[in-house]
Amino acid sequence: MILVSACLVGCHCRYDGGTKERPDLVKLIRQGRAVPVCPEQMGGLPTPRVPAEIVGGDGEAVLDGRARVVNSAGDDVTAQFLAGAREALRMAEAAGASVAILKERSPSCGSAAIYDGTFSGATVPGAGVTAALLRRHGVRVYSEETWDGGTGNAHT
Repeated sequence: MILVSACLVGCHCRYDGGTKERPDLVKLIRQGRAVPVCPEQMGGLPTPRVPAEIVGGDGEAVLDGRARVVNSAGDDVTAQFLAGAREALRMAEAAGASVAILKERSPSCGSAAIYDGTFSGATVPGAGVTAALLRRHGVRVYSEETWDGGTGNAHT
């Protein structure tokens, strides 16, 4: 089973209420091979919501208490991001998911790049909170940009 960011399969759950639907990933849902998750909604944040970025590090640093997630209004939403990551992990464990395909650059789901915390559109290497937690528990995390369709050869 595969965990997939819900915005990638047509759910209007992004911070702006939009979606980034990918037909190849929708197909996985329809085949019963994937389960959609939106960690930010599962952590209690509304849709639409004020954009948030990680300040002071990446998802690993958030998990270790060395960084936080702050929205563009200045509100600390770290607790909601941590709660959503834990719920996504529970979903992965319940579904027996060993792979996740998550939305790149998201403060929850980014697997290799996230926004830099300045709300300027600049990115830095690093993982989002959910991606980092899933990896800590043995889930292989890909982005929609690196997912190879299941052949085992991720695009770099």
